[in-house]
Amino acid sequence: MFFKRSMPIIRERAKHCVSRSNIDSDALKVLRRLSDLGYTAYLVGGSVRDLLLGRTPKDFDVGTNASPTEIRGIFRNCFLIGRRFRLAHIVFGKKVIETSTFRRSPDEQDTEYGLYQSEDNTFGTPEEDAKRRDFTVNGLFYDIKTFAVIDYVDGLRDLDKRVLRSIGDPNVRFREDPVRMMRAVRFAARLGFTIDRASRKAIQKHHADILNASPPRVCEEVYRLFIGNASSTAFRLLWEFGLLNDLLPNLDAFVRASGGAKSIVWKYLAAFDSDPVSETATTGLRTAFLYYAMFKDRLVREAKQSPSEKGLSLRAAQSTLDEITNRLRIPKVAFFGAQFLLDTQRRFNEIPRRDTHTFRFVQHESFLESFALYRLVCAAEGADMAHCNTWQAFIDDKTNPRPGSGAGPKQRQERREHREGRRRGGRGRRGGGHGTAPRQPQPPTDS
Repeated sequence: MFFKRSMPIIRERAKHCVSRSNIDSDALKVLRRLSDLGYTAYLVGGSVRDLLLGRTPKDFDVGTNASPTEIRGIFRNCFLIGRRFRLAHIVFGKKVIETSTFRRSPDEQDTEYGLYQSEDNTFGTPEEDAKRRDFTVNGLFYDIKTFAVIDYVDGLRDLDKRVLRSIGDPNVRFREDPVRMMRAVRFAARLGFTIDRASRKAIQKHHADILNASPPRVCEEVYRLFIGNASSTAFRLLWEFGLLNDLLPNLDAFVRASGGAKSIVWKYLAAFDSDPVSETATTGLRTAFLYYAMFKDRLVREAKQSPSEKGLSLRAAQSTLDEITNRLRIPKVAFFGAQFLLDTQRRFNEIPRRDTHTFRFVQHESFLESFALYRLVCAAEGADMAHCNTWQAFIDDKTNPRPGSGAGPKQRQERREHREGRRRGGRGRRGGGHGTAPRQPQPPTDS
């Protein structure tokens, strides 16, 4: 799609549903401060899209004609980050309002790296900024002065039709930044949109270019596929387009061997999407659940070959997770977290006993996630939940102990956090804890 017009489509306040009451108060402060000082300031990107769809955005980003240095001079709580994308992070407590200067796509002579873009600090106009974005529905602006929605790229039309369309020629845009193909999959799955024909054909043609993207960016995008209760649809689209084979060929081969479009993998992911734990799950739990079917299959095969060998479960977990560790370079804490969750699933085959062995297992800081994985697997397989309920009753008893009976895992975690807080505040004894594994990082938020 090529845009010749220079005048945008303006949808006035009376003709759209975006209300300031639905916009984060700190984002409004940033918009109004910039506007009052004479700068152009728009709410941009996914937040405008979600507001128009009646959804609650997770992030509110701001676009402005103020330079990064000017933004930093206006806001004392501002930090500039990035080299490829010079962004201003305006911090309000634990919240960050990401503010960027309007940019344009760099000319061919602006970069020595060819089609693949490695530099993107060329400032431009709002129209140029809209046309450098990935999809039309993400190229919409909300003007804080007029309360109108501004559209340079026909995003309003595609939003009404629920179509995901690339801005510009997708054959070029996906080669400029191959991660855009994964973003197309994520947005289509999460929003329930249809990817337009030109973009679908471009992904099918250039899907192998995803290997040109940096592993950390790809890794982050893979974990973002779990957001929005749509991981089953997202990973299935990834598989249909050939992207899964490029990224995780062993998992792709297992999907094909286990039924393709009817693979058990989709059934597991669907159970994950329907459970509330999906929104707060760590990367370790998400990794373990993605690979659980493959892990179970490997464990059964190895148990037949060496039924009396010890450590089969741990070895099967390690060998199953080697692929995602080596290819996507997932953080060590995610790998070891997923390994623990997979290895400990065998423990739930036992009847919970009131002995030291079981008590120590329940006290482990990752136990509740291990049980969450077990519960999700039972739900996905349609298993009898009686045994699961027995464990749940045992956990409830240990989590809410009688006076004088000791603390459960939640109480122990709260005490640990309290001790850490005292140390950071300069009170209490100096030094660290004793051998506890680091906590798993929380998954990235969506935009």
